[in-house]
Amino acid sequence: MKHRFKVLQLQPDYNVKLNDFADLGEQIVKALPTERFEVTSAFLSGRPQPGQPLSVADHSKYFEFPEKALKGIRLGAMWEIYKYCREQKFDVVICNRFKSVNMMLSLNRWLKIPLCIGISHGFGEYERAYRRRQTRRLVSPAWRFVGVSAAVRDYLVGLNCGFTHENTTFVTNAIDIPQAEALQLPREQARQALGLPLDARIIGALGRLVPIKGHTHLLQAFARLKDKYPNAQVGIIGSGRAEADLRGDIERLGLTGRAHLLGFRADGLKYVRAFDIWTMPSLLEGLGLALLEGMSGRLPVIASNGPAMLPLVEGAGGLSHEPGNVEQLTTALDTYLAMSDEQLRAKGEQVFRYLEENHALAEFQQKYLNLIETGLKEVGRA
Repeated sequence: MKHRFKVLQLQPDYNVKLNDFADLGEQIVKALPTERFEVTSAFLSGRPQPGQPLSVADHSKYFEFPEKALKGIRLGAMWEIYKYCREQKFDVVICNRFKSVNMMLSLNRWLKIPLCIGISHGFGEYERAYRRRQTRRLVSPAWRFVGVSAAVRDYLVGLNCGFTHENTTFVTNAIDIPQAEALQLPREQARQALGLPLDARIIGALGRLVPIKGHTHLLQAFARLKDKYPNAQVGIIGSGRAEADLRGDIERLGLTGRAHLLGFRADGLKYVRAFDIWTMPSLLEGLGLALLEGMSGRLPVIASNGPAMLPLVEGAGGLSHEPGNVEQLTTALDTYLAMSDEQLRAKGEQVFRYLEENHALAEFQQKYLNLIETGLKEVGRA
């Protein structure tokens, strides 16, 4: 049988879902033809409970490191990963997020794995000077790096700590559009499931309830328009430490009964058709998958104009605002709320066409396959 390249994908924690429409790790596994690649999905923390889904990879490895083992210098965890990699003799290691990249940068001085790929999902991971010094010292010719957007790629290269235009690229996140559409509940059913009125025009958002997601600014902007549009409401899917503050905002701004914190929902994508307008007011994003999820529901979009988000919103014909700028967000909401149902539907169809043309899964998978095949050739292993 022809040699199959052995690939290890390191993930921070077990988070495999039955519906993997937006699971970056699982979609990379699916990108690698089984006749040429033998893939192991490894998870630093956690493991599936009985009945929970497994990775689609050939093998799964659960290190089950406790949280304290992944803090600081992480010598114990690194020793276990080193022993496993030395035993398995991988040809390629794909590292998701900073901890995995950081540990493998050190370990590959001894492991000498031919091709290592580090994926960065956002900004700020290398803000600390010692992290930049360490990275500059450890990047070798075996390494390739990927940002989840052009803006993240530019951020990495601009750090001048080992990321270069030659070894760093970007692969924009994508979702499995047919799977996403099949999961979405019809409008009336989605509203009933969320406890939302059937006859209102509803502005939606999805994301963790943490300050960086900017939900307080959405509420402030909507409060300025609540009297102008008495049939409009807001619904936010998610949970997090800012929930109490947001409930306070709702009461203070006179939005009780008009703005709804809908809690955490497994597969929040199921409910996007409950909404008429989709918003993502984040203060900082690498590339928010929640925006792509709203697009898959054929919804007109409003999002902050951070460097990773602006090309996406503009390409889709959506509206943007400066992060945290309540006045601009109010103007964007006003623009859409003033439209007829037919005009909003037309904007939503425009958004969906853009999603199909620019963020479909096939191109995403092909780019990762090309990256790995090209990298193996460059290191003399293909």
